[in-house]
Amino acid sequence: MNMQQLMIQAQKMQRELKKAQDELHKQEFTLSKGGAVTVVVLGDRTIKSVKIDADAFEADNKEMIEDMIAMAINEALEKVDAAEAEINERITGAAQGLGF
Repeated sequence: MNMQQLMIQAQKMQRELKKAQDELHKQEFTLSKGGAVTVVVLGDRTIKSVKIDADAFEADNKEMIEDMIAMAINEALEKVDAAEAEINERITGAAQGLGF
């Protein structure tokens, strides 16, 4: 394979990767903890929503709810990372992508 063919192949991969990442950024990742907290994170790592069940609102539950929110967000972000790695692996053969 000559250099020109390699460049064409790399540009094609870069376009495919960009398209897949754009789709990922719109995807929603929902995580619920204990039925009391539900977090929705977009693939671009934006928090779309945090919902807390009304029954969870008691003064002695405050710390537990805060912990659930943090855990739900972190786990949702892990899902985003896994989806991104899967896209990179599928298109480039490497979990880190092309490095552009």
